[in-house]
Amino acid sequence: MLSLKGKQIYLRALEPEDLKFLYLLENDPENWEISGTTAPYSKHVLELYLENAHKDIYEVKQLRLCICDLKDRAIGFIDLFDFDPKNLRAGLGIIVRQPGDRNKGIGTEAVALLTEYVFSVLGLKQIYTNVLEDNEPSLHLFAKLGFEKVGVKKDWIISNGKFKNEILFQKLNK
Repeated sequence: MLSLKGKQIYLRALEPEDLKFLYLLENDPENWEISGTTAPYSKHVLELYLENAHKDIYEVKQLRLCICDLKDRAIGFIDLFDFDPKNLRAGLGIIVRQPGDRNKGIGTEAVALLTEYVFSVLGLKQIYTNVLEDNEPSLHLFAKLGFEKVGVKKDWIISNGKFKNEILFQKLNK
């Protein structure tokens, strides 16, 4: 049986109690470069988002799960986006909020758990992710988990007045 629990983390559905954590994460300008956000979100808008987070992935074409440690502390989020059941693919995004929680295998476990879910439960053929070329930890993470670098999007993201390339990684369900 598939479990969304690893050795040090588990993935769970979003809860109303996640509002404060979501608010802090979404409104941190340090994260806006990767999320495409250009302005803060109000608590009201995020409350509405949480109220609708229960909707089926086939309806809303996305799924966001909370990454929690085994003491039930929210650490980050992992997302499926651009879910395409016709072509059997989805995008994947992940964020671990606190720098002190990074580089400890949390991202590796979360991506591995979600990849297994995507292939086993949703029956998708492929999953992909986009990583900025200067994000060495994420480049290493996805390469380590068998994602293949399949392309470079030139000058894709502008950050602090300079353009950055974005690397496209893909993993096929064998």
